[in-house]
Amino acid sequence: MGLIPDDAKSIPPPGIVNRNSMWLGTAGWLTAMLQNAINHRPPLRAGVHRQVLLATVGWFLGYHLTKYENYCYAKHDRDMHEYIRLHPEEFPEKEKKTFAEIVEPFYPVR
Repeated sequence: MGLIPDDAKSIPPPGIVNRNSMWLGTAGWLTAMLQNAINHRPPLRAGVHRQVLLATVGWFLGYHLTKYENYCYAKHDRDMHEYIRLHPEEFPEKEKKTFAEIVEPFYPVR
């Protein structure tokens, strides 16, 4: 089963480039740079393989975090819409107003 249940397979996958992937990929890369700086090595040139590895791990974790986040939001929306469908007396229909009824009349000041 894993972290995400089987009913999450019906949700479309998130894009490869997303907010969490960008943040965690950058955090992984900066972690490798910080480790180089702590060990008195040139931060950009030393351990490039480690920089790529940690950025890739961060990107992977960010992608799956976004996938789980989308599942949680979809589950919440599904439950909320089901509750509204089962209890229509708690959610009465509001009367429809036109935009002109909402906005106050405009009187130019000259």
